[in-house]
Amino acid sequence: MSSRFSHTSNLTKAIIIIEFLLVAYLVYSLTKNVYNSYQVDKYIEAFEQENAQIEEENKQKTEDYLYFTSEEYIDKIAKQNLGMVNPGEEIIILSPDVLEEDISDTEAVDKNFATHSGKSNMEKWWSFFFGD
Repeated sequence: MSSRFSHTSNLTKAIIIIEFLLVAYLVYSLTKNVYNSYQVDKYIEAFEQENAQIEEENKQKTEDYLYFTSEEYIDKIAKQNLGMVNPGEEIIILSPDVLEEDISDTEAVDKNFATHSGKSNMEKWWSFFFGD
């Protein structure tokens, strides 16, 4: 083998070594750029998912805002909390006495009406968990 490369000059050997080093550097640079491109694509994908989530939250908040500022909601809250009544509406309040009278009626028992037991919410929970 030494006879085969013996006629090659030192300059040619140096040029071949430099070319191999250049090819190695280019392969390294290409690999590094491909990896950086992969990372950028991952960041873009993550940000697109985050943007979609934020857009969905934004849409939901816009719908909530439109609902809470609507006339129907304001009317509902005014009726529930302030006892307001629109013109032409009537309020019907049923007392427990009236419900008990209706239950004693034979027709009401057959229809399975819901009744108010007269217990507070705390008493109902107590009897639910610990019995009567």
